[in-house]
Amino acid sequence: MTVTTEAEGVFAEPSATPLALLLLGQAADPHSERGVECPGDLPAPSDPDLVQRAAAAKAALGERVFVLGHHYQRDEVVQFADVTGDSFKLARDAAARPQAEYVVFCGVHFMAESADILTGPDQQVVLPDLAAGCSMADMATAEQVEQCWDTLTALAERDGRGIERVIPVSYMNSSADIKAFTGRHGGTICTSSNAERALRWAYEQGEQVLFLPDQHLGRNTAIRQLGFAPSDCVLYNPYKPNGGLTDAQLREAKLILWRGHCSVHGRFTEQCVDEVRELIPDVNVLVHPECRHEVVQKADYVGSTEYIIKTLEAAAPGTAWAIGTELNLVRRLADAHPDKRIVFLDKSVCYCSTMNRIDLPHLVWTLESLVAGKVVNRITVDPETARYSRLALEQMLALP
Repeated sequence: MTVTTEAEGVFAEPSATPLALLLLGQAADPHSERGVECPGDLPAPSDPDLVQRAAAAKAALGERVFVLGHHYQRDEVVQFADVTGDSFKLARDAAARPQAEYVVFCGVHFMAESADILTGPDQQVVLPDLAAGCSMADMATAEQVEQCWDTLTALAERDGRGIERVIPVSYMNSSADIKAFTGRHGGTICTSSNAERALRWAYEQGEQVLFLPDQHLGRNTAIRQLGFAPSDCVLYNPYKPNGGLTDAQLREAKLILWRGHCSVHGRFTEQCVDEVRELIPDVNVLVHPECRHEVVQKADYVGSTEYIIKTLEAAAPGTAWAIGTELNLVRRLADAHPDKRIVFLDKSVCYCSTMNRIDLPHLVWTLESLVAGKVVNRITVDPETARYSRLALEQMLALP
């Protein structure tokens, strides 16, 4: 099929690659974070007995179940978590509980994948709602990243250099396929807490880093902590030929950033910072490194979710704080520290929409199904993907 255009004459229809079909809505990526509807009937959200039903089901399961709650979860869900934390901490906590037959991960899909990778073969990881994905993780599919690697490999061969000079570093907020890609090519995983160490290690191994999938964490870490200039970083767009970059740009860049971002942290702007400083004199602006670089530059403090929590715990009574991260956590911190003024950095509501899909009806349905002997929404990672993902995760644990 061809389409005639007024300016160019004839346009050739692109070949039916998996990526082209996906973009046209004619195919699905089986390895993406996109979820599906849950089977079965959920309890009504208005059911006044949901709290009692969740407590009864959890008690009936006893030590057989271990419930993990990410910091960004709703309070109604977090109250039933055995532990709370960020994605990697929770996956490690699950691995440290081998006696738990069921690991119920109240988070998003990539987190449950990491838990399955790190837990034992006799443990079953369950995600209460399969539609709880991650928009950032969705922004880097396995096919796209392989195409990028092919582009970099071809360029290295034309230059007479080895592709081993390029080291992949992938953020924890990525699918198992991307973690496996990283492990196969000698890279490492990082979190928002150890991104600096991961990048320093990578530059000891090679000359260039391909950072996946969050451009803001990579850029902020490189500029703020490694002393890079903005010009040392280029942005690779998987929807453009050659990533939208020239060979010279790809060749000369120190850091190749993937065009991905967090839909929550990406909403914060310089105007948000300016407005809150005008509204609250002497306010401390504390933001997550997934925020845009211009927001991070204007902030007083920058750090991971755990850093944000610890900073507020240590803050003096009477101080004022504007927090640039997910709203569920900010509200929980404000409730925990009534002696401080804690506000959300943006005046608009900014929940993580996919994280919020895990609600009390889904949790009740999951727990009651397990009590009845039915495992629902089990998350499994195939052995080969798990093996290479584990290599990358183990390299992160070995970082100096």
